[in-house]
Amino acid sequence: MYFSKIVSSGSCVPDMVVSNNDLAEIVDTNDEWISSRSGIKRRHFSEGENTSDIASAVAEKIIKRAGIDPLDIELLIVATVSADYTTPSTACLVQARIGASNAVAFDIGAACSGFIFGMSIADKYIKSGVYKNAIVIGAEVLSKYLNFKDRTTCVLFGDGAAGVLIERTEDNTGILAEDIGSDGTKAMALTGGFSPAANSFNTTNAAAERSLYMDGRAVFDFATRQAPKSVKRLVEKAGCSLEELDFVLPHQANSRIVEVISRKLKIPMDKFYMNMDEYGNTSSASIPIALNEMFEKGLIKTGSVGVLTGFGAGFTWGSMLIRF
Repeated sequence: MYFSKIVSSGSCVPDMVVSNNDLAEIVDTNDEWISSRSGIKRRHFSEGENTSDIASAVAEKIIKRAGIDPLDIELLIVATVSADYTTPSTACLVQARIGASNAVAFDIGAACSGFIFGMSIADKYIKSGVYKNAIVIGAEVLSKYLNFKDRTTCVLFGDGAAGVLIERTEDNTGILAEDIGSDGTKAMALTGGFSPAANSFNTTNAAAERSLYMDGRAVFDFATRQAPKSVKRLVEKAGCSLEELDFVLPHQANSRIVEVISRKLKIPMDKFYMNMDEYGNTSSASIPIALNEMFEKGLIKTGSVGVLTGFGAGFTWGSMLIRF
């Protein structure tokens, strides 16, 4: 039986750092209002680099750290809701940039759960024997979709990218279980980039709406209900207990959400890794940025068992149990 093991990681964020005080200069807000409601202090915004640029930088770091030839990469998945183009895919742009001409490359869109969905897809290809390895990246330049007159959304999001290389192994390690799902009945609670079906042969009253819109209460309620349920289902599938987890890495959306998840799971907060104070909500890049940071800080040891859990627009959710 095959398993999918993480063997390398990397991240990239724009150099520009925008503090809460910086935002207060252009929108009616302040540092206390933002940080007390979200835990966010800073975020990184693009200075012109697009999603494919930072995703390519991530892929190059992953390849260098793994010491592999780009031609040996067999699958390349980019999770994003802020692609450079509707087509070509961001993954194809990355593939060309890094010279991974033998890789099958495509994008997926599952918002803040996107990295988990991408890992799930790659895991199936590897476990079925189709591919031996895959690079999975979450990459977003959300700043191009923000309405900087809407203080309820523009203060929450940031730009960034990160990802991993996973390889086939026969050891009982790597991705051991997952729980993913969607609830489209709540899709309109978080939207962005709407394009009306207008053309030269019809008329429509619908207007294009590029900016992100979010019903914050609906998102909070969904995340605090679904994430704990997902993690509980996950550990049951894996045949382990919550007490056996060394850490939980949640989507970095809001510190208050994580606190509620902690209480509902009865897992102490010191087992939850958080870095939204530095990056804000980077959607599909959120979990892999934090995961790479944990690797770089030496917080993940051989044999560690952790849960990655995400929730986002769609609504979507995804949790994954990994033995490192």
